[in-house]
Amino acid sequence: LLLYIFSFIDRQIITMMVKPLERDLHLSDFQLSLLMGPAFGIFYVVCGLGMGWLVDRFSRRWITAIGVFIWGIATTLCGMAGGYGQLFLFRMGVGVGESTLTPAAHAMIAEAFPPKRLATAFSVYTLGAVIGGGIATIVGGTIVHLVTDLDKVTLPLLGDLRPWQAIFVAVGLPTILLSPLIFLVKERPAAERVARNA
Repeated sequence: LLLYIFSFIDRQIITMMVKPLERDLHLSDFQLSLLMGPAFGIFYVVCGLGMGWLVDRFSRRWITAIGVFIWGIATTLCGMAGGYGQLFLFRMGVGVGESTLTPAAHAMIAEAFPPKRLATAFSVYTLGAVIGGGIATIVGGTIVHLVTDLDKVTLPLLGDLRPWQAIFVAVGLPTILLSPLIFLVKERPAAERVARNA
Protein backbone atom coordinates (compact mmCIF):
# COMPACT_ATOMS: atom_id res chain seq x y z
CA LEU A 1 0.00 0.00 0.00
CA LEU A 2 2.77 2.45 0.95
CA LEU A 3 4.69 1.79 -2.25
CA TYR A 4 1.51 2.12 -4.32
CA ILE A 5 0.81 5.48 -2.64
CA PHE A 6 4.29 6.67 -3.59
CA SER A 7 3.90 5.39 -7.13
CA PHE A 8 0.90 7.67 -7.61
CA ILE A 9 2.69 10.61 -6.05
CA ASP A 10 5.69 10.12 -8.34
CA ARG A 11 3.63 9.68 -11.49
CA GLN A 12 1.24 12.60 -10.86
CA ILE A 13 3.52 15.25 -9.38
CA ILE A 14 4.38 16.50 -12.87
CA THR A 15 0.78 17.73 -13.28
CA MET A 16 1.48 20.29 -10.55
CA MET A 17 4.35 21.84 -12.49
CA VAL A 18 2.96 22.61 -15.91
CA LYS A 19 3.66 26.35 -15.88
CA PRO A 20 7.22 26.17 -14.51
CA LEU A 21 8.11 23.46 -17.04
CA GLU A 22 6.63 25.45 -19.90
CA ARG A 23 8.55 28.52 -18.79
CA ASP A 24 11.96 27.04 -17.94
CA LEU A 25 12.19 24.30 -20.59
CA HIS A 26 10.14 26.16 -23.24
CA LEU A 27 7.74 23.25 -23.64
CA SER A 28 4.57 23.34 -25.67
CA ASP A 29 1.23 21.98 -24.44
CA PHE A 30 1.70 19.05 -26.81
CA GLN A 31 5.12 18.20 -25.38
CA LEU A 32 3.72 18.34 -21.86
CA SER A 33 0.86 16.05 -22.84
CA LEU A 34 3.41 13.52 -24.12
CA LEU A 35 5.32 13.71 -20.83
CA MET A 36 2.16 13.16 -18.77
CA GLY A 37 0.70 10.47 -21.02
CA PRO A 38 2.68 8.36 -23.49
CA ALA A 39 6.15 8.83 -21.98
CA PHE A 40 4.90 7.22 -18.79
CA GLY A 41 1.83 5.25 -19.86
CA ILE A 42 3.10 3.30 -22.87
CA PHE A 43 6.15 2.02 -21.02
CA TYR A 44 4.10 1.30 -17.89
CA VAL A 45 1.64 -0.86 -19.84
CA VAL A 46 4.10 -2.62 -22.16
CA CYS A 47 6.63 -3.36 -19.44
CA GLY A 48 3.84 -4.40 -17.07
CA LEU A 49 3.06 -7.35 -19.36
CA GLY A 50 6.67 -8.49 -19.19
CA MET A 51 6.79 -7.97 -15.45
CA GLY A 52 3.83 -10.32 -15.05
CA TRP A 53 5.90 -13.04 -16.71
CA LEU A 54 8.96 -12.23 -14.55
CA VAL A 55 7.15 -12.25 -11.20
CA ASP A 56 5.85 -15.76 -11.94
CA ARG A 57 9.41 -17.01 -12.34
CA PHE A 58 11.73 -14.94 -10.17
CA SER A 59 11.82 -13.26 -6.77
CA ARG A 60 8.90 -10.86 -6.57
CA ARG A 61 10.53 -8.92 -3.77
CA TRP A 62 13.73 -8.34 -5.74
CA ILE A 63 11.82 -7.35 -8.88
CA THR A 64 9.74 -4.92 -6.83
CA ALA A 65 12.73 -3.48 -4.97
CA ILE A 66 14.61 -2.90 -8.22
CA GLY A 67 11.52 -1.37 -9.84
CA VAL A 68 10.88 0.98 -6.91
CA PHE A 69 14.54 2.01 -6.92
CA ILE A 70 14.42 2.66 -10.69
CA TRP A 71 11.29 4.81 -10.54
CA GLY A 72 12.64 6.71 -7.54
CA ILE A 73 15.90 7.41 -9.36
CA ALA A 74 14.00 8.35 -12.53
CA THR A 75 11.75 10.76 -10.61
CA THR A 76 14.79 12.33 -8.97
CA LEU A 77 16.52 12.62 -12.35
CA CYS A 78 13.47 14.43 -13.73
CA GLY A 79 14.64 17.21 -11.43
CA MET A 80 18.06 17.16 -13.11
CA ALA A 81 16.69 17.29 -16.65
CA GLY A 82 18.11 20.07 -18.76
CA GLY A 83 15.71 19.71 -21.64
CA TYR A 84 12.68 17.98 -23.09
CA GLY A 85 14.53 14.88 -24.33
CA GLN A 86 16.02 14.14 -20.94
CA LEU A 87 12.74 14.72 -19.16
CA PHE A 88 10.96 12.39 -21.60
CA LEU A 89 13.58 9.70 -21.03
CA PHE A 90 13.31 9.96 -17.24
CA ARG A 91 9.50 9.84 -17.39
CA MET A 92 9.88 6.62 -19.36
CA GLY A 93 12.04 5.35 -16.50
CA VAL A 94 9.28 6.15 -14.02
CA GLY A 95 6.87 4.08 -16.13
CA VAL A 96 9.27 1.15 -16.44
CA GLY A 97 10.01 1.12 -12.70
CA GLU A 98 6.38 1.41 -11.64
CA SER A 99 5.36 -1.41 -13.98
CA THR A 100 6.94 -3.90 -11.54
CA LEU A 101 4.77 -3.09 -8.55
CA THR A 102 1.23 -4.17 -9.38
CA PRO A 103 2.00 -7.61 -10.90
CA ALA A 104 4.30 -8.46 -7.99
CA ALA A 105 1.94 -7.02 -5.37
CA HIS A 106 -1.06 -8.93 -6.71
CA ALA A 107 0.92 -12.17 -6.74
CA MET A 108 2.26 -11.68 -3.20
CA ILE A 109 -1.15 -10.65 -1.84
CA ALA A 110 -2.74 -13.74 -3.41
CA GLU A 111 -0.16 -15.94 -1.66
CA ALA A 112 -0.40 -14.19 1.68
CA PHE A 113 -4.18 -14.24 2.21
CA PRO A 114 -6.78 -17.01 2.14
CA PRO A 115 -9.37 -16.78 -0.65
CA LYS A 116 -12.10 -15.46 1.67
CA ARG A 117 -9.92 -12.43 2.57
CA LEU A 118 -8.51 -11.65 -0.88
CA ALA A 119 -11.15 -9.05 -1.77
CA THR A 120 -10.33 -7.06 1.37
CA ALA A 121 -6.59 -7.36 0.82
CA PHE A 122 -6.81 -6.18 -2.79
CA SER A 123 -9.13 -3.34 -1.74
CA VAL A 124 -6.59 -2.09 0.79
CA TYR A 125 -3.83 -2.23 -1.84
CA THR A 126 -6.02 -0.41 -4.38
CA LEU A 127 -6.60 2.42 -1.90
CA GLY A 128 -3.03 3.46 -2.72
CA ALA A 129 -4.22 4.99 -5.98
CA VAL A 130 -6.73 7.24 -4.27
CA ILE A 131 -4.49 8.14 -1.34
CA GLY A 132 -1.43 8.71 -3.56
CA GLY A 133 -3.40 10.82 -6.03
CA GLY A 134 -4.81 12.89 -3.19
CA ILE A 135 -1.41 13.39 -1.57
CA ALA A 136 0.13 14.35 -4.90
CA THR A 137 -2.55 16.99 -5.35
CA ILE A 138 -2.58 18.34 -1.78
CA VAL A 139 1.09 18.12 -0.83
CA GLY A 140 2.35 18.71 -4.35
CA GLY A 141 0.12 21.74 -4.74
CA THR A 142 1.25 23.10 -1.38
CA ILE A 143 4.93 22.63 -2.20
CA VAL A 144 4.50 24.16 -5.63
CA HIS A 145 2.72 27.14 -4.06
CA LEU A 146 5.50 27.59 -1.47
CA VAL A 147 8.42 27.45 -3.91
CA THR A 148 6.99 28.76 -7.18
CA ASP A 149 7.81 32.38 -6.38
CA LEU A 150 11.41 31.52 -5.48
CA ASP A 151 14.14 31.94 -8.07
CA LYS A 152 16.06 28.96 -6.73
CA VAL A 153 16.06 26.35 -4.00
CA THR A 154 19.36 25.30 -2.45
CA LEU A 155 19.65 21.64 -1.48
CA PRO A 156 22.58 19.93 0.25
CA LEU A 157 24.95 18.21 -2.23
CA LEU A 158 22.83 19.32 -5.20
CA GLY A 159 23.30 23.07 -4.90
CA ASP A 160 20.94 25.54 -6.50
CA LEU A 161 17.91 24.13 -8.27
CA ARG A 162 14.83 25.62 -9.83
CA PRO A 163 11.72 25.05 -7.71
CA TRP A 164 10.28 22.41 -10.06
CA GLN A 165 13.59 20.54 -9.99
CA ALA A 166 13.61 20.54 -6.19
CA ILE A 167 10.07 19.13 -6.14
CA PHE A 168 11.03 16.17 -8.33
CA VAL A 169 14.02 15.51 -6.05
CA ALA A 170 11.85 15.87 -2.93
CA VAL A 171 9.42 13.18 -4.08
CA GLY A 172 11.97 10.90 -5.75
CA LEU A 173 14.47 10.52 -2.91
CA PRO A 174 11.98 9.13 -0.33
CA THR A 175 10.87 6.55 -2.90
CA ILE A 176 14.45 5.32 -3.26
CA LEU A 177 14.72 5.01 0.53
CA LEU A 178 11.46 3.01 0.69
CA SER A 179 12.56 0.35 -1.81
CA PRO A 180 14.02 -2.07 0.80
CA LEU A 181 10.69 -2.17 2.69
CA ILE A 182 9.41 -4.81 0.27
CA PHE A 183 11.73 -7.33 1.94
CA LEU A 184 9.47 -7.21 5.01
CA VAL A 185 6.87 -9.05 2.91
CA LYS A 186 7.11 -12.84 2.75
CA GLU A 187 7.02 -14.66 -0.56
CA ARG A 188 7.06 -18.25 -1.69
CA PRO A 189 10.46 -19.21 -3.21
CA ALA A 190 10.53 -18.87 -7.01
CA ALA A 191 11.69 -22.47 -7.53
CA GLU A 192 8.70 -23.76 -5.54
CA ARG A 193 6.28 -21.64 -7.58
CA VAL A 194 7.75 -22.81 -10.90
CA ALA A 195 7.57 -26.46 -9.81
CA ARG A 196 4.02 -26.04 -8.60
CA ASN A 197 2.90 -24.44 -11.90
CA ALA A 198 4.71 -26.94 -14.15
